[in-house]
Amino acid sequence: MANEQPALKQALKPIHLWAIGVGLVISGEYFGWNYGWGVAGTVGLLLATLVITLLYFTFIFSFTELTTSIPNAGGPFAYALKAFGPLGALVAGYATLIEFLFAAPAIALALGSYVHFLYPSISVVGVSVGSYILFTLINLLGIKEAAWFSLVMTLLAIAELLLFIGVVAPDFKLANFLHNPMPFGWSGVFAALPFAIWLYVCLEGVAMVAEEVKNEKNAIAKGYISALLTLTILALAVMICVGGIAEWEKLATLDYPLPESIGLVLGRTNPWTKLFASIGLFGLIASFHGIIISYSRQIFALSRSGYLPVILSKVSPRQQVPYWALLAGAALGVLALLLLDTSKLVLLSTIGAVVVYIVSMLALFKLRRSEPTLSRPFKAPFYPVFPALALLLAIVALAAMIYFYSWLCLLFLAGLFAIIVLFYAFGKHRKSKELMQI
Repeated sequence: MANEQPALKQALKPIHLWAIGVGLVISGEYFGWNYGWGVAGTVGLLLATLVITLLYFTFIFSFTELTTSIPNAGGPFAYALKAFGPLGALVAGYATLIEFLFAAPAIALALGSYVHFLYPSISVVGVSVGSYILFTLINLLGIKEAAWFSLVMTLLAIAELLLFIGVVAPDFKLANFLHNPMPFGWSGVFAALPFAIWLYVCLEGVAMVAEEVKNEKNAIAKGYISALLTLTILALAVMICVGGIAEWEKLATLDYPLPESIGLVLGRTNPWTKLFASIGLFGLIASFHGIIISYSRQIFALSRSGYLPVILSKVSPRQQVPYWALLAGAALGVLALLLLDTSKLVLLSTIGAVVVYIVSMLALFKLRRSEPTLSRPFKAPFYPVFPALALLLAIVALAAMIYFYSWLCLLFLAGLFAIIVLFYAFGKHRKSKELMQI
């Protein structure tokens, strides 16, 4: 019994997974994507979004095979460990942490900006830091409680977006949407890819709670696919509606494009504007809360496998949540939001995401060959076309990021290089056989 690994509580159903999946991502409809207008225009970003939507459909249908075959809190880290050994797992784990740890402070800053929009005297950073404290405490209550909170926040966020669409759709003008639609030509479409990814980024975080799902046939697949369909409809509807309200240049650099767009139509003092900005917090809260769940489980899994200090895999005896992982993730997030602005946090998160997608699809191909007898409750449809297309589009997205945002990519690579050096310096590579036992 002394050698038992810490375990997580199984309490989640498909409805919880749908809520966590949508909740992880839905803040992407509220802010961040509009930065893509600044590098591509409305039509340029729309084209980039259609390409990325195809990436996510092929990726999620393929990724679900890995999640159901290897239900592990480490997610991509666990898949890469089984496919490529400790070094491959290190790359996947690092990229996943970058994706989630930098997404959270971007959302926290947006939360602060929404509150500041309502009450200009309140500090953006103060609200951002306070959000970390509050939602880390909520997550310490337990996964079931956290999942139900995600469900409520997600339902409110969806209702709000539908309300937003209903309010602004009558004022949509095609001339506004087509105003200066691709100011930077086709190169702008490639530059906008990371901001299109922001509309879906972190959806794969559902994999981090796979160990906490009740035994139910295709529960994970149901949660993933229903979440992806919901997000696709909302993303395209919101982007097109906002683009048709006013000239996009007025909204391309804001952390709160939706309430500002209503303010342009109805006036900033209009009750609808104030109401929307107030309830707009639900979408940001849903994502922020869900991402905290995901990064804490990733830290927990890396610690449990020996990649991070063992204390980070400690689980509270009553709630069975990784409390040290939650606290460490919050500390790193607060540091990031104090050092970087929102657009850079978005870009770093999406750089980590596409590396995760590439490693995951390579792991899928490898495991199909090396582990033909592995139990696969859900198999990727149209194999090998879907995973190959997802892999190709992820490589294209990464190449575009390297070209347009080279210094942030260098920062990402520098961190990876430092982690690899420490990995070998401390002899972690010698524990490969032990680490392979997932």
